[in-house]
Amino acid sequence: MVPPRPAQVAAQSAGDTPAPAPPIPVIVQPPAPQRPPRPPIAELVPPGLGLSSASALVVDEAGRALYAKGTRDQRPIASITKLMTAMVVLDSAVPLDQPLTILEEDRDQLRHSRSRLRIDRAATLQRREVLAVALMSSDNRAAAALGRTTFPGGKPIFVAAMNRKAEALGMLDSRFADPTGLDGNNTSTAEDLVMMARAAAAYPLIRELTTSASMEVHPYGDAGTLQYRNTNPLVRSPDWHLELSKTGFVNEAGHCLVMRAVIGGRLLSIVLLDSPGKRSPVGDSNRLRKWLETHPHGLSG
Repeated sequence: MVPPRPAQVAAQSAGDTPAPAPPIPVIVQPPAPQRPPRPPIAELVPPGLGLSSASALVVDEAGRALYAKGTRDQRPIASITKLMTAMVVLDSAVPLDQPLTILEEDRDQLRHSRSRLRIDRAATLQRREVLAVALMSSDNRAAAALGRTTFPGGKPIFVAAMNRKAEALGMLDSRFADPTGLDGNNTSTAEDLVMMARAAAAYPLIRELTTSASMEVHPYGDAGTLQYRNTNPLVRSPDWHLELSKTGFVNEAGHCLVMRAVIGGRLLSIVLLDSPGKRSPVGDSNRLRKWLETHPHGLSG
């Protein structure tokens, strides 16, 4: 047998050994732009004006705090979430006169909350009416239907848009997980919610729907009328001039209330979070209003 020549051995060895892989290019991403941190709002609780809400903030249009407690505590916000839902719907420019039918996937499987928009009867309303029911009476099926139908791709795309909107508004301590607020992972702070309230108040339709005392809709054609009342009783009080209102409640959030109100001739943003009882936010609000009417400039007034 003739032994292989050295050149043949080298060729065979080269053929048996895979060529080294080309180096993987390293792509260096530029660092994300960092927003300068907001200076915190100092605690400001006037003597004799203790409120039951765990977090409370009253801010005038110049950004000056008149009452401040736990303003950066991140908390679940329940149906206050629906203000963000409404802004995302209106930003999308979807037709407000488009009929929406409530489907099985709009049912609350997390907390089993009730709704008069019956799935078995194919409740159908125009999108504007669905938005009204979600904002005024805090109906969760209505909010879920908005999240399902606004964008191709449904709820996941909608929730991503909610978080992008929050970031654009500078709500650095807020996270949204669903359009209803039923998910306890919808969290924010009193400071961030002042930003959200101001932004939501820039939409005339949101101002109108959140401060209307009542409405009626016909989701089953001629088969009857449903009447809804605003979940915030202060919209029916002659002592209050509200320009925005939203209530919220789930167990871990407590009772919550966000408003824009004219008090003593000044437009104020009011945020009350994690209040212990159903009427507690109303009681806190009335105490704040009476104090602010006699101290229009806060402690310096």
